Amino acid sequence: MTTQRFLTGITTSGTPHLGNYVGSIRPAVRASLTPGVQSFYFLADYHALIKIDQPDRIQRSTLEIAASWLAAGLDPERVVFYRQSDVPEIPELTWFLTCVLGKGVLNRAHAYKAAVDKNTANGTDPDADVSAGLFMYPVLMGADILMFNAHKVPVGRDQVQHIEMARDMAHSFNHRYGEHFVAPEAVIEDNVATLPGLDGRKMSKSYDNTIPMFASSAQLKKLIGSIVTDSKAPGEPKQTEGSALFQMYQAFASESETQALRQAYADGISWADAKQTVFERIDQELAPMRETYSTLMNNPAKIEVILLAGAAKARALATPFINQLRHAVGLRKLDAMSTVTSTVSKATKPSFKQYRETDGKFYFKLLNGQHQLLLQSHGFDSPKDAGQMIKHMSAASQDALVHLSTFLQLAPDIGIADVWQNLQLFNSD
Repeated sequence: MTTQRFLTGITTSGTPHLGNYVGSIRPAVRASLTPGVQSFYFLADYHALIKIDQPDRIQRSTLEIAASWLAAGLDPERVVFYRQSDVPEIPELTWFLTCVLGKGVLNRAHAYKAAVDKNTANGTDPDADVSAGLFMYPVLMGADILMFNAHKVPVGRDQVQHIEMARDMAHSFNHRYGEHFVAPEAVIEDNVATLPGLDGRKMSKSYDNTIPMFASSAQLKKLIGSIVTDSKAPGEPKQTEGSALFQMYQAFASESETQALRQAYADGISWADAKQTVFERIDQELAPMRETYSTLMNNPAKIEVILLAGAAKARALATPFINQLRHAVGLRKLDAMSTVTSTVSKATKPSFKQYRETDGKFYFKLLNGQHQLLLQSHGFDSPKDAGQMIKHMSAASQDALVHLSTFLQLAPDIGIADVWQNLQLFNSD
């Protein structure tokens, strides 16, 4: 069974809060323990430069986020945990991908379009205050993913477009230079827990309504005490629906604990007692981590050692791979010219294999350059009919392939676009 690679990036642009913990850190740490999975977690400090021009803030955020994930149980021995800027192969790959991705694709990126739309609505130049970094952000993200040929990338729905762009980059590069990249897939996190903030809206730095993940016990109690509630007095039944306090408790409590608080709401628990219950439950989970976090924050040199060790593991994969890609695009030593290029080119081309089954029917399959199955045909009455279908497929446009798909069975995780890209490579000289 092939090991699946999962990759998660964490932008170093702020202090982790409880919403980050229940929505990202806690589930990601649990997922890192999944058998048969190789997990990559990186601190996306290059990405942070797009939003933040305060060097001390980026440095501080990098320290806080690394300490938070480690305190929450991420095992750097089990996963590849690294700082993006410690892997110089990533910006080099970004340039390679820049050269194969159409500008029109980036014009449609959500973040760039939102900035342009905002400027247009304000009557200013469409590109006012839009940096090239913001425009190129999806390419850097594509390099993060493709550098390690990640199979799966857990993201929210707002990030799916970036994964689709990474797939486009992989296909475009593979089409030009042979099969080097796996087309990544988005893992949609529809069931990610979200926490309300102090004012009842979603907990977010942009709303300034967050509770720091590792606030002191006293500060945590004070902040929970400031959560907005209604004016119902002690003894009056209270609604759990729409209660920010109850939702916060539910994100930390077991099912039986949640039911107990639900009953207490119905029985008219005072808001002061409810807030004390919520504080005690959250503090119970975070207190052991808080001690580890404090120790790490007071020893940044230890975190630096962990990140550099993670970067060494990452570069053990990235360095030979970028050398392979440099050779593929023609960045080669001049004294190493040979006929190897044509041999590699032929070896990486897709191929059709025809055969006859015991049912008397004639079949064919399409394999990529690594001899992985892309599709399997249905049965034909004669080898000539099978050959004609291969001929039609080879000459078909991507849209026409859709109409021919009734005669074909695509391999798992393979789409028409994947088949079409390989057919272009099959037809190239």
